[in-house]
Amino acid sequence: MPESLEIDLSGRVALVTGASRGIGRADALALARAGADVILADVQLESEEPVDVGPLSQAARAQGIVYTAGTAEEIRGLGRRAVAVRCDVTDPAQVAAAVATELGAPDILVANAATLDHAARFEAQSPELWERDLRVNLTGVFTCAQAVWRAMVERGWGRIVTMSSVTATLGGFGLASYASTKAGLLGLTKTLALEGARHGITANAVVAGIVNTEAFGFVKPEMNDRMVKRTALQRPGTPEEIANVVVFLCSDLASYVTGAAVPVTGGIDLFTF
Repeated sequence: MPESLEIDLSGRVALVTGASRGIGRADALALARAGADVILADVQLESEEPVDVGPLSQAARAQGIVYTAGTAEEIRGLGRRAVAVRCDVTDPAQVAAAVATELGAPDILVANAATLDHAARFEAQSPELWERDLRVNLTGVFTCAQAVWRAMVERGWGRIVTMSSVTATLGGFGLASYASTKAGLLGLTKTLALEGARHGITANAVVAGIVNTEAFGFVKPEMNDRMVKRTALQRPGTPEEIANVVVFLCSDLASYVTGAAVPVTGGIDLFTF
């Protein structure tokens, strides 16, 4: 049992996917502040040619909302090691390269990379985008978890945190592919928890509510207002509030927490009126 409630991840290496902005960037910074060295993996890097992975990513790139390398530099300023790598989680070779950096094999995986731009009523959902969302949001997490698994087993210690959503448990109007993939993550995470338990590996899912990331600003204000009014706390969460829970789950303070779907929702999943 830890002697204090301080979180110390010194000596640990964390791989954070989707780290260019929003929750992923906040996770990377919070892990570094707790002492971890961080591999920041994202399909977009400031100094490289943009990759077309959907309109949301394109809009972020066009507005300069890509901070992968910049966040790595910020982490090095904290006295931790950090490296930014281009990584498309649908490409096993790029995932393998992200795992094999000079920082060493990751002790921690925060699987945050996801698409959230396929918004259409069910009858108008695109089969192509449905398949893309499966590849990124679900198969991408599977691929990343497999890439870090062997070293975690050999080490006898590991932390896997997946990023789910309230759409996984509530459904999402106009978000069939997103809700379905985020629900699939819960089953995958619980299976990783079962199989990892004998090897000192925990796996947990953060079930996020409405979070005030850069992407939140791309949504129509009236839609944001409707979602906030449904939230018991009457406000969106911050990326840092999600990151605080992620860091806890990665620490020895959470050594007896595994297979959990942890709601960080501000109460949007409660009966409010």
